[in-house]
Amino acid sequence: MKWKGRRKSSNVDDRRGQSAGGFGGRGISSMLIGPLIKLLFSKVGLILIGGFLLISWLTGTNPLNLLQNFIGGNGMVNEVATEVYQGTPEEEELAEFSKVVLADTEDVWNQLMENYREPTMVLFTGQVKSACGFASSASGPFYCSADEQLYLDLSFYRDMKDQLNAPGDFAQAYVIAHEVGHHVQHLLGITEEVHGLRSQLNDAEYNKMSVKLELQADFLAGIWAHHTQKMKNILDEGDIEEALNAANAIGDDRLQKQAQGRVVPDSFTHGTSAQRMRWFKRGFDTGDLSQGDTFNAEKL
Repeated sequence: MKWKGRRKSSNVDDRRGQSAGGFGGRGISSMLIGPLIKLLFSKVGLILIGGFLLISWLTGTNPLNLLQNFIGGNGMVNEVATEVYQGTPEEEELAEFSKVVLADTEDVWNQLMENYREPTMVLFTGQVKSACGFASSASGPFYCSADEQLYLDLSFYRDMKDQLNAPGDFAQAYVIAHEVGHHVQHLLGITEEVHGLRSQLNDAEYNKMSVKLELQADFLAGIWAHHTQKMKNILDEGDIEEALNAANAIGDDRLQKQAQGRVVPDSFTHGTSAQRMRWFKRGFDTGDLSQGDTFNAEKL
């Protein structure tokens, strides 16, 4: 995939190296408020207060606001300086690559949809907190419709290569395009319609609806690949095969067979390898959004 030197999305929240809370700095708990008060009334504290007063006089800022910036609104002390996360050169390149792919999805979906609302991509390490709850790297990439953000631990790319035997930059692009496909479904009201059926269906029936939702996201990833190639001519030889190989690697039947040695179709939530490959390919081959109604398709 030709990606270097192209536009990168600015809709990225890089939380790598931060705690699961995802806030911009570490803090001191309320257990230390007592010692903090003692500090403020010590010689060092008086110097700090004098500094606040001087800055407020020079800038015309309320000194209480300055103090509140030093002591967070949640009763926590903000660090004056925080460490900037620095990944390995390989990881930093993956981060840059992911930003380019996200920018490509923005260009395509802004063209295909009126009033497209661009999602934010959150990069994290280890664990992350979203509006949909806490998640770990083991969960894999996911989209949260409650905050319209997609979450990605870049180590998943390594897992794709080493554990799933699905290497390649376009395989990685497919992952992002699939999650953005879920965002498109959210904007169209499809996601909420499916989730609204949860209390009306038993587990097996609801799993079937989940499969249709996931296969449609695969189709939308194919739609993206079709139109981004048409707009920018970014594909290298073998790229589509990389995406199809990735879709094959994460089919429910294949993953269950590897994990437990048997397949339980009623527990499928994402679709079989063959289904995932078929729907991505349909989106790529046709580029036609009307061809992606997985909910009423005669054959998945």
